[in-house]
Amino acid sequence: FGRLAATHAAMSAADAVMLVALASTVLNLDLSAARTRVLLYQLTTLVPFAVLAPFIGPLVDRVRGGRRFIIQASAVGRVAVSVALVGSLHSLWLYPLALVALILKQTYSVSKSALVPSVATSEADFVEANAKLGVIGGVAAGLAAVPAAILQRASAQLTLAVSAAGFGWALVQAVRLPTERSVVDRTAAHVRAELRRPAVVAGAGAVVLLRASIGFMQFLLFFWLRHRHAGHWFAVAVTFGAVGSVVGNAVAPRARRWLREEALLISGLVIVAISGLACAITATNGAAVALMTTVSFGASVGRLGFDSIVQRDAHDAVQGRAFARFESRFQSAWVLAAVPPVIWTPPGRVGFSVVAAIAFFAAVIALERFRPDLKRSSRMTSRAIKSTSLDRGRPPLAGGFTRGI
Repeated sequence: FGRLAATHAAMSAADAVMLVALASTVLNLDLSAARTRVLLYQLTTLVPFAVLAPFIGPLVDRVRGGRRFIIQASAVGRVAVSVALVGSLHSLWLYPLALVALILKQTYSVSKSALVPSVATSEADFVEANAKLGVIGGVAAGLAAVPAAILQRASAQLTLAVSAAGFGWALVQAVRLPTERSVVDRTAAHVRAELRRPAVVAGAGAVVLLRASIGFMQFLLFFWLRHRHAGHWFAVAVTFGAVGSVVGNAVAPRARRWLREEALLISGLVIVAISGLACAITATNGAAVALMTTVSFGASVGRLGFDSIVQRDAHDAVQGRAFARFESRFQSAWVLAAVPPVIWTPPGRVGFSVVAAIAFFAAVIALERFRPDLKRSSRMTSRAIKSTSLDRGRPPLAGGFTRGI
């Protein structure tokens, strides 16, 4: 796990540096041109997932040591793309190269998620392993973004060269990754059966709506703040959003001691709904920052719950295909929900209320679908409490309750 964490830290830091180098192409445009450029960007983000689900996902699962190999290949590809961008930053080659970088980024993400069960010691550790990777990636990206922003003022090409060096270091770390345990090939029927497990299906539906609320919120804030001539507030919101995401990743493992993965996902949705409704009351620049922070926090908690459900319930042999297929759905929801605020940006109160409504609807649906699992978990917990209390010869008071869980 330490080797995977080191690889993820290097990949996250280098990706943040590249993002800083490319971000100025949108931020320096006027509002109308920015809308067109953002719409094109949203459409291009769907292309990697058209490749990811049918081709890369099965490759990750079927090749022995495929997840380790794909991570290494992704790092090599990111080095090559960063070097190519140095000489193509102001040419038409910028867009196809950025698209290749996005494909490689999502390929790495799928392989990393599928590799977690091989480096975690037990199913109970999945949430903690995913959370630690989230914290490490967020901190590494934040630490790298600050000097990259300073370096960007001097030369975007030099910033891209630094990102290439970062991906090179990620490759060095990826070579040290252990080969995951061998997987058994699965037929198409087996794959469909694994991905139709009730908890996996219900969780995927909830995360689709969660990603939709995030996509709507992010582009709503971008254009709403620029319309208010407060574009610098968006940078503040993104910074606080990154902090909220890291805090969510840090809190989730502690919450897992008392909550199942399904309850974590529902909790994340409820947090997003409450924060959207609260921020809609004032709809100020500060409320926009608060919304980005709390939504990022809730989204991190909810996504950790879902990733752990897939790693727990889906067989090792279909992990790559599972994450590739679900990521395609999630990205489609993010893009489709982001289109309306790009075309026409509603008032802040209306937009924040929409974020709350989507998350609230998702929480209600998830609670209804997860109800059998949560009831079964409650009965198991009650039996554990009773057994612990009888073994120790004392009534199940608060201390016994905690130990029983």
